[in-house]
Amino acid sequence: MGPADLSHILAEIKSDDERLIVGIGSSEDAGVFRLDENRALVQTLDVITPVVDDPYFYGQIAAANSLSDIFAMGADVLTAMNIVGFDGCNHPQEVLAEILAGGASKVKECGGVVVGGHTIEAPEMTYGLSVTGLANPKQIYRNDTPRVGDVLIITKPLGMGILTTAIKADLLSKSRIRYIANTLAKLNYKASLLMRDFDVSACTDVTGFGLAGHAYEMSGEGRVSIHFEFDKLPIIPEALEMANMGIIPAGTYNNRSYISPKSRWDIDTDDDIIFYDAQTSGGLLIAINPNQADALVSSLIDEGYEETTVIAEVIAPQEKALIIS
Repeated sequence: MGPADLSHILAEIKSDDERLIVGIGSSEDAGVFRLDENRALVQTLDVITPVVDDPYFYGQIAAANSLSDIFAMGADVLTAMNIVGFDGCNHPQEVLAEILAGGASKVKECGGVVVGGHTIEAPEMTYGLSVTGLANPKQIYRNDTPRVGDVLIITKPLGMGILTTAIKADLLSKSRIRYIANTLAKLNYKASLLMRDFDVSACTDVTGFGLAGHAYEMSGEGRVSIHFEFDKLPIIPEALEMANMGIIPAGTYNNRSYISPKSRWDIDTDDDIIFYDAQTSGGLLIAINPNQADALVSSLIDEGYEETTVIAEVIAPQEKALIIS
């Protein structure tokens, strides 16, 4: 499904409660519910199927993916609940224990607490978290409020959808699998803390809709346009190699089908599929005052987000929402 495919369904269950700052009816990363003048709950839920064979790493990656929406909104994690679909007929309980331990390690890393969860017997393995965070309701980062003149920073490299597909096909070395797993498991927690000290106008995390899909959301579906410099995108080289071999997930093709009509390519490239690649546990996409961009990039690199770079500029609305040159 494309980013807008559920809008007509969700419209039927929208709430008009004045305490709900962000809810159904928007494409935001998480829901926001005001408790009082200075506190709001930020809530999200996500699950994924295994992207690596190691159950502990899988737990870490799934947890990092779920937690990321809280960080994108500028909130801090309070609690998390495990959501598990487990194939107990074909996997021992030790596998489940490793998955949960991996997830718990990531919740603890960002100061949260696992308070419980629910497990069902399922033919396909799934794992993720329902997460509750806390933020100041006056300091929530939305995903569609960038200013014309802002630049966009991304904090993790692209190509993870293609590369996790390559892992399933046993096409990558153990050392590269370890690098990919570590990148996927890296929390956006510290990046979120750092950006709060800068003049940031919007933020989202790059996940299943790919860079293109989440950038289109950030544009306000064309309220502004976003101009990308393709050669500045931080792309993992093996992802291009695998894509040229046809190792591309279905979600990436779906993203291209949905977003390409909203994009204008001013360059010829055979690598455009990377722009649409469906990511898991991707980086933050941050819109920031251009005068502060270099300082934030430097701070993020120093904190371990080595591939952080400026990749685009927010411009006045054009015929297409996304422009790539």
